[in-house]
Amino acid sequence: MQKTIFITGASSGLGKASAKLFAQKGWNVIATMRKPEKETELTEIENITLLPLDVTNVEQIKTTTRKALALSGIDVVFNNAGYGLAGPFEGATDAQIVNQINTNLLGVMRVMQSFLPHFRENKSGIFITTTSIGGLVTLPFNSVYHATKWALEGFSESLAFELKDFGITVKTVSPGGITTDFSGRSLVLTQHDAYDQQINKVLSVFMDPQRSKNYSTAEQIAEVVFEAATDGKSTLRYVAGADAKEMYVQRLEVGDEAFRHNVAELFMGK
Repeated sequence: MQKTIFITGASSGLGKASAKLFAQKGWNVIATMRKPEKETELTEIENITLLPLDVTNVEQIKTTTRKALALSGIDVVFNNAGYGLAGPFEGATDAQIVNQINTNLLGVMRVMQSFLPHFRENKSGIFITTTSIGGLVTLPFNSVYHATKWALEGFSESLAFELKDFGITVKTVSPGGITTDFSGRSLVLTQHDAYDQQINKVLSVFMDPQRSKNYSTAEQIAEVVFEAATDGKSTLRYVAGADAKEMYVQRLEVGDEAFRHNVAELFMGK
């Protein structure tokens, strides 16, 4: 029987790559994005249906969930909508902080809650959420972004316990760097003059071409999402990409404090 996946944030990057991969593998795909009328590529693929969804819009989440379930039973919900807020925390406006949490964390919670009755009644279903290696380790000048991603990891880990008896599985995919336009389309920067010297050091490390050599393509991470959806395991966390795996293993091996020291030395020169 043909399965169906519901994807948020499918307009670009990992979301779009996942929509294409699942469709290619014979799945029905309900791909959601804020402005589906602007999408041209996914509309050409027969087993992909586009629906509008802004995960900060509570009413639209309910409406789109109803529409999706009317079209098909949903087997997998893939929470991928999100963006990065970077820069000095002191310079972040309240609106920037609220929007980051609203999109990256509350948006995921709301979408999952809206599909829970369907999964519970069916006694099956898989929730997969894109977190980030930034939900398992931290780097300078990403504090609010890390707050949302660490929250998603903890939320998912706890939720997995309470949904297990209903046959529902909760999983996270934690990628490292992806060679997409994330930094262009999906990055918001805060500003504060007092931190200019520090942030210039950090940016020079982030922008080093050597650093991106270990990055994955969106298509490679989409393969991990497909694995999580189809491997039949109850595994919670899928660390995805060579750079993410290397960083996470290093943190586990050397311990928190030594890892923090190494990050400070690399990015801040101290």
